[in-house]
Amino acid sequence: MAKDDRTNVENELSAEEQKNAAEKRKAVDQAISQVERAYGKGAIMRLTGDEVVPVEVIPTGALALDLALGVGGVPRGRIVEVFGHEGTGKTTLALHIVAEAQKRGGIAAFIDVEHALDTGCRGD
Repeated sequence: MAKDDRTNVENELSAEEQKNAAEKRKAVDQAISQVERAYGKGAIMRLTGDEVVPVEVIPTGALALDLALGVGGVPRGRIVEVFGHEGTGKTTLALHIVAEAQKRGGIAAFIDVEHALDTGCRGD
């Protein structure tokens, strides 16, 4: 809800409802501040905000996919789930992302819930 819309709605509320709304906003603001102090700015955000928080990304190794994702890869420091039908390259994609993260000095975990990883094919 835009600020102007919120102001119009608040003008139609009773004094008690306005007080409750203000208390809720204050509680949400405090919660957001607490999360940002613990995890950094951009860890939590309002969907109505106009501010765009730059996110460091790890390229997937597939230029077309990086472009389709809109930011050039997958966000660094986040949990990313890759899903799809059997045989569509999910494991290959995930391992490319892990390799790229490691090349950049990062640490990445690969959780193989399908038990599809063949460690004999890793090409050391």
